[in-house]
Amino acid sequence: MPKSKRNRPVTLSKTKKKGREHKESVVNSIREAVERYNSIYVFSFENMRNLKFKEFKEQLKSSSRFFLGSNKVMQVSLGRSAADEIRPRLHKVSKLLCGNTGLFLTNLSKEEVQRLFNEFEECDFARTGSIATEKVELKEGPLEFTHEMEPFLRQQGMPVRLNKGVVELVSDFVVCEEGKPLSPESARILRLLGIQMAAFKLQLVCRWSPEDFELYIKGLDESDVESS
Repeated sequence: MPKSKRNRPVTLSKTKKKGREHKESVVNSIREAVERYNSIYVFSFENMRNLKFKEFKEQLKSSSRFFLGSNKVMQVSLGRSAADEIRPRLHKVSKLLCGNTGLFLTNLSKEEVQRLFNEFEECDFARTGSIATEKVELKEGPLEFTHEMEPFLRQQGMPVRLNKGVVELVSDFVVCEEGKPLSPESARILRLLGIQMAAFKLQLVCRWSPEDFELYIKGLDESDVESS
């Protein structure tokens, strides 16, 4: 009889983990990029969409480099204080790497970078937990869904029925309320309705060059960065 595979031992030492070696590789890559590019930006993002971001990176790969990942690793790469920064004033950039942020290193002009980031916005369907940007309410009566959708719509909590092969709401139904998180059911219904509530945006936080340091967040100045 063939040997059973159920109790076959597995050598865990053969599995690769993103440990110290990976972190050191990222640190080295960022430090090499600092020497290669003229300007460094911190950018923040909301409603990240990996495919759209990949397309944006591809558009700029000949002149620029993006880094996303552990904020702490990126901070270490630049230097977390004036004592260990790799270039003057880079610890100020490091302090702004928190939350949903990344690094953008480029040889493009300041004006071109601002134009590209200001123009970049991609709308998409909101996911579970996202905040609804408007109230969506469906009125009692027929819906533009095929009869095969009726069981699925009922599973999402919609009060529907089939009337001579037509899907009908038997009463008004609120899909979502403005300012409230979307439930899994609400997110699915909005997708069926073709209503997009998520906007993937990139916002510039600061700019560093060998000559200067510039903040783009209103109400924030360099003294705030130093004290953070």
